[in-house]
Amino acid sequence: MRHAVLVASLLAAFGGQALAQAPTPACAPGGTPTTYPVTKKVEQQDMYHGTSIADPYRWLEDANSAETKEWVDAQNKVTQSYLGQIGERAAIKERLTKLWNYERYSVPYKESGRYFYSRNNGLQNQAVLFTMKSLSDEPRLLLDPNTLAADGTVALAGTAVSPDGKYLAYGTAASGSDWNEWKVRDIDTGKDLDDHLKWVKFSGASWTKDGKGFFYSRYDAPEEAAKLAGINYFQKLYYHKVGTPQSEDTLVYDRPDEKEWGFGGEVSNDGKYLIITAYKGSAQKSRMFYKDLTKPGSKVVPLIDNFEAFYNFIDNDGPVFYFSTDKNATRSRLIAIDIRKPAEKQWKEIIPETAHTLVGVSLVNNQFIAEYLADARSVVKVMDRKGKLVRDIALPGIGSVSGFDGKRGDSETFYSFTGFTNPTTTYRLDMKTGVSTVFRKPIVDFDPNAYETRQQFYTSRDGTKVPMFIVSKKGLKLDGSNPTYLYGYGGFNVSLTPSFSTANLAWMEMGGVYVVANLRGGGEYGQGWHTAGTKLQKQNVFDDFIGAAEWLVANKVTSPAKLAIGGGSNGGLLVGAAMTQRPELFAAAIPQVGVLDMLRFHKFTIGWAWISDYGSSDNADEFKALVKYSPLHNLKAGSCYPATMITTADHDDRVVPAHSFKFAAAAQAAQAGAAPILIRIDVKAGHGAGKPTTKMIEEVADRWGFLSRALRMNEPAKVAAQ
Repeated sequence: MRHAVLVASLLAAFGGQALAQAPTPACAPGGTPTTYPVTKKVEQQDMYHGTSIADPYRWLEDANSAETKEWVDAQNKVTQSYLGQIGERAAIKERLTKLWNYERYSVPYKESGRYFYSRNNGLQNQAVLFTMKSLSDEPRLLLDPNTLAADGTVALAGTAVSPDGKYLAYGTAASGSDWNEWKVRDIDTGKDLDDHLKWVKFSGASWTKDGKGFFYSRYDAPEEAAKLAGINYFQKLYYHKVGTPQSEDTLVYDRPDEKEWGFGGEVSNDGKYLIITAYKGSAQKSRMFYKDLTKPGSKVVPLIDNFEAFYNFIDNDGPVFYFSTDKNATRSRLIAIDIRKPAEKQWKEIIPETAHTLVGVSLVNNQFIAEYLADARSVVKVMDRKGKLVRDIALPGIGSVSGFDGKRGDSETFYSFTGFTNPTTTYRLDMKTGVSTVFRKPIVDFDPNAYETRQQFYTSRDGTKVPMFIVSKKGLKLDGSNPTYLYGYGGFNVSLTPSFSTANLAWMEMGGVYVVANLRGGGEYGQGWHTAGTKLQKQNVFDDFIGAAEWLVANKVTSPAKLAIGGGSNGGLLVGAAMTQRPELFAAAIPQVGVLDMLRFHKFTIGWAWISDYGSSDNADEFKALVKYSPLHNLKAGSCYPATMITTADHDDRVVPAHSFKFAAAAQAAQAGAAPILIRIDVKAGHGAGKPTTKMIEEVADRWGFLSRALRMNEPAKVAAQ
């Protein structure tokens, strides 16, 4: 979830029960119920606005206790035993390993005459950072994260090159934690300096023009026992001078009166200004401040001092700052603000709002490059400085782009294009001619012509038209027999756009259909689409997802016996809500690192920041909405739930594993059918970022192996031969 990540009326019969009671449904016959470890219950009652709610598995919130660790070990043994009996899993892993083994490149960027990009040769746990002085040079290895931990569990979390090309500031994350440590490397020698910054989270680094130091954001050091679950408040913006200890860093800006505010500092390309973005949790709104770096001791000056809209700094012409914003434009626009005349009535519109959603702007070759989403697919346009169209950038098909970074004096930029059946390819764009040429194109062991992608619009419960992508082998038979994996997210203004995945390719080779639904709560159609899936309107997201499933069944793409659902983080909440609201509609569910306890999510790490999307149980009206869909609180004893594999990780300090622990315990107790309720708890892993390749392959092999049994597929045994 970005900056941090993820509602309707109180259940009349809830009244303090750990599991709401319901009539026992008719369970599908067959299968032997799984034997689970015994999970104790405690007498824990919480009062919410006059309603008592039981929380019998509260003790599982203490991930450091010996009792919780014993429970984790016992659950993992059950899960691994179950997965170990799936004969197809070995063939799936073998095919995944072969598919994964191809070169992958990041989008290059340029600084002080050098190019920088990362490359993974195929099965390396972490991508390696390279540099070169020209595109025809032999790349030189600059930083290999695989040398930082033998098991590949230390990943690069960010890089920033000084304007003089002398230093690389880089962040690392261990075992998937959001906590980063930053160091400084001499680019010519490849050796690290003594600089070592700790307790950095949700921050990059931005160098001053002279290359002597950089700005970054951090929190105060937490207590050791609380570093993975303790709540994160009072972020601060600092300046670090190269060659000095962190204890001597200069505090640039903080707000001791606003514990929830976070800060990002960015130096303008001309080096004259520090632009400070203040945000509050994951709300898509920001305040803007600036500091004149040409005047020693200058004060931080408020420019936009309210949280009414979102602003993203693009570039500046001296005192004229360019921002993309959704102020008076739900699908965003580009404006110019002269800081000498900052009143809103003096703002100048450069690129007006259109029917498509503006998701990115950069200034290269003295032209604006504007990236849009049109029905969740990328469209890119080049505009002059007055916002007049220069040209459209031709893209290879239905897909997504990223990149287009650079400086206004550059005559080139780089970008990537990817689609469901298009491996991510990087291009160099000549800004003077508008011609794109391939910089790096991967070779993957599959035939893209054997697959097809189509976009389908369907009608949600309230009449809203919602799009989804359906990807499969060509010649799909509409007889209801296709194993189908429906994926969604629906939150925090995050857009799900086409992207290539060897994991999903393996699924389709097995005969599966892959479906992505673009639910409300996301950003595909701008801020209005996002807010329509938040707080008291959160049920719209679940209705959209269920509507996608119902369309797939009604149109015989699949059937409930062949339909699985999946999603991670806020998407894990989505899966948990869908499987508890409509258990008969799905044969399998995989909630990954999900937000599943909607009454207590805000009490851990950065969870409080998600109140902007979810609301809070501290608010009476929002509590009524939350408790109605909270997956943990809507499991009904005696119900038949789909085969479920919950996934989490011991170092997840974004969505703490207690969510998954408590949900797994409650679901196992509630399950009346024979379908398994398993929890897969990864070790030395976090929310997902920086996960080593070996761990990713293992996790995907477990996922598809689990679904091959749950959906009774007969294809996986042949997958290795394809």
